[in-house]
Amino acid sequence: MKQIHKHPVWVGRFLASDPGRKRFQTAGKTTISIISAVFTMIWVLNAADYGTITPAIVAGMVGLFGIMLVMDDTVSKKKITTFMIALSAALGITLGSLFAPYAIFLNALMVTIIFCAFYFSRFQIRYFSMGMAGFMSTYFSSILNLDAAHLTWFYIGIACGSGYAFLYNFVIFKGSAQSLRRGMRSFHIQSNLTLNLLIQWIEEPGNSDKKKKLLYKNVLRLNEYSRLVASEIKEEDLTKLWPGISSSQLRLYIFDTEMLIQTLTGSVEKLRELGAFEHKHVQVLVVWVIRSLRDAEVLSKSYSPSVLQDAEKSVQALRLLLTEILNAEEKPERWVYPLRRIESIANHVVNSAVTIQQLLNSPPIADVNEKENEPDEEKQLEKSEDKDDSGTIKPATRKAIQGLVAGVLAIIVGNIISPLQPYWVLLTTFIIQIGTESVGRTYVKGFQRSLGTVIGAGFGFAAAKVVSGHPLLEVILLFLVIFMMFYVFPVSYTWMSFFITMLIAFMYDLLLGGISAALIGARVIDTIAGALIALLVSAYVLPKKTKGKVTETFDDFLDELKNYTTDYLSSFIEDQAEELTDQAFELDQKLQVIKDEAQSLLQRPDSARKSGISRWMMIVTAINYYAKHLLASSHRHKAASLSDELTDVFKNVEAKLSENIELLQDLIKERENNSGFWTLDEERVKIESLAPSRRKSHIDLIHNMYYIWRINQSIIALGKESGAKERK
Repeated sequence: MKQIHKHPVWVGRFLASDPGRKRFQTAGKTTISIISAVFTMIWVLNAADYGTITPAIVAGMVGLFGIMLVMDDTVSKKKITTFMIALSAALGITLGSLFAPYAIFLNALMVTIIFCAFYFSRFQIRYFSMGMAGFMSTYFSSILNLDAAHLTWFYIGIACGSGYAFLYNFVIFKGSAQSLRRGMRSFHIQSNLTLNLLIQWIEEPGNSDKKKKLLYKNVLRLNEYSRLVASEIKEEDLTKLWPGISSSQLRLYIFDTEMLIQTLTGSVEKLRELGAFEHKHVQVLVVWVIRSLRDAEVLSKSYSPSVLQDAEKSVQALRLLLTEILNAEEKPERWVYPLRRIESIANHVVNSAVTIQQLLNSPPIADVNEKENEPDEEKQLEKSEDKDDSGTIKPATRKAIQGLVAGVLAIIVGNIISPLQPYWVLLTTFIIQIGTESVGRTYVKGFQRSLGTVIGAGFGFAAAKVVSGHPLLEVILLFLVIFMMFYVFPVSYTWMSFFITMLIAFMYDLLLGGISAALIGARVIDTIAGALIALLVSAYVLPKKTKGKVTETFDDFLDELKNYTTDYLSSFIEDQAEELTDQAFELDQKLQVIKDEAQSLLQRPDSARKSGISRWMMIVTAINYYAKHLLASSHRHKAASLSDELTDVFKNVEAKLSENIELLQDLIKERENNSGFWTLDEERVKIESLAPSRRKSHIDLIHNMYYIWRINQSIIALGKESGAKERK
C-alpha cells in the first residue's frame, strides 16, 4: 500500500478521489473528441469557403455521441455501435431537414424515435444509443431549418465526429489496464488514509467524536471505491499489469482489505468501550497489526518480503495472545471477542497478500479465460425479456408507451409556451425519462434537473455577459464547461444540469451574437415544464410506484442473499467451488440499487415513516454487513470434516434459512404464506455443544456461524413487522 501517513488527510483524500481517474478520462476524452471534430470541420469549411459553421457543430455533437452513447459490454460491439450512431445521426439530419417545413410530420417523427429508442432497448442497449443520436440530430436539424441541398457538408461533419470518437475510444485511449492500475492506487491510498485515521483514534483519545465521524465517513467512501474498482477488473488487464494473478484473487484481496478496515473500525470502537486499551500491551499490539498492514505495498514492483513478514509477525503475536487468554481457566474478558474478529480478518488479508506476491514472483502461466469478459448473449437477452411483477408488460415497453404519451404532451405544451423553439420541452422530458423506471426516481431526477437549470441560468447569464465580445475566451470557457459537465455527471445530476445551462448560455451568446434574460429564462421554464410532464406521465400512465420498485429491488437482494448463504453453509460440508467474493460484491451492488430507488421516500420523513422504509433500510444494511462478514471471517473453501450429526444440523440450517428468506420475499410482495419463521435456536444450541474446540479443529464453527444467526434474526425482525410469527 502506498505510503501517505506522513502527509495531511486532505492530500490523501485528493489523491484517492476519482478511482482510476475514470471520470477524468471520460470527460477529457469526450471534450477532446468534440474539440477535434469542431476545429477540423471549421478548417475544412474555411478552406472550402463555406459560409456557416453549423456542420462543425454537428461534427462536435457526433464526436460527443460516439463517446458517451456507446454503452455496449464488449469492445467489438462498441465499435459497431459507433458506426451505427453515425448512420443514425445522418438519417436524423436527413429526415429532420426534409420534414422541417411540415410540423405535424416532424412531430410524429420525433415521438416515434423516442418510442423506438425505449422499446428496442429491451433487445440491446445499442438501439437506445441509436435512438438518442437520431433524436438529437433530428432536433438539431429542425432548429436550424437545414436545407437538403447542403446536407453533404453535414454528412462530412458526421463522418468527422464519428472518426474522432473512434480514434479516441479505440486507438489512443483504448487501454483500460492503466485505469485499473490507477484505480488500485486510489483504493490503496484511501485504505491507508482510513488506517491512519484509525491509528490516530487509538493513540490520541482527544476529540474522539470528531475523529470517529471522520473515520466512519472514510470507511463508507472506501466501500464505494472497492465496488468501483472491483467492477473494472478484467483478466486481460491483469495479464498486462500483474501476470499470474486472476480476477477472482484480486477481487478477494480488495474485499479482504475493505472488510479488514470495516472490522477494525467496529472492533476498535468496541475495544474502547470495554476498556481493552487500558491494557497497554493490547493497544500496542492492535496498532502494530494496523501499521504493518498499512505499510505492506502488496502490488508494488519493488516489493520487499520483510514488509509482509512484519505483518505476519503482528498477526501471529495477536493469535498467541488470544490463545493464552482463551486457554486460561478464568472466564475471558468481553473485549477478547473483538480481538478475535481482528485476528481472523487480518489473517485473511495477509494470506491474500502472500498469495498475490507468490504469483507475482512466479513465472507467468498463460491461462487467460477469454470467456470471462464476454457476457453470455442468452443471459443478456433473457434479462431483457424479464417481465415485471404484474407479469403483463415489460419495463422497456412501459417506458416506450410513457415516452410516447409524454412526447405528445411535451410537443403541445412546447408550442404553447415557446412557439419559436417548441422542442426544448420535448428534449427535457425525454432526457428525464432515461433511467427513471419509478415515479420516485422521476421526481428526484426532474427536481435535480430543474434546480441545476435554475442555478445554472443565473450563473450562465452573468458569465456570458461578462465575457461577451471576447470570442476566444468564450470558446475556452465553453469547452471547460463541457469538460465539467461530463466530469460531474456520474456523481451529481444537479451539477451536470448546472453546467448544461451554462453551456447553453455561452452557445447562445456565440451563435446569436448576444443573450438576454428573456431567452435564458424561457429555457428555464421549458425545462421545468418538461420535468413536470415526465413526472405526471410517470405517475399516471402505466405507473411503477416507488414502493413497488423498492420492493422489487428488495426481492432481488434477498434472492442473492439466499444463494450466498446457501453456498456459504454448503462450504462446511464439502469443498466450496463457488466463488463467494463476487457474490459479496453483488450484494453490495444490490444494496446500492435499493438505496437509489428509495431515495425519494427517504427524503420525505412522513412518507418514510408511514411506509416503514427507513426501518427496512436500516435492517437490510445490517444484513448486508453481516453477510460480508461471513466471508471476512470464514474458513475459505476448506471443508470442515464435520461429524454426521453436525452435517445434518448444517443441512437443516441451510434449508430453514432459505425458507425464511423465501417467506420474507412472499411477505414483501403480499403473497399469502401462513408459514412462520424458523428461529434456528435448536440448531444453534447443537452446533455450540457439538463443535470441536479450537485445539482439535482448524475451523472455529461457533465463530464462523455467528453472523448466520444475526442474519436470521434480522430476517425474523422484518417478518414480524409484516405480521408473521416464529416457529421452533
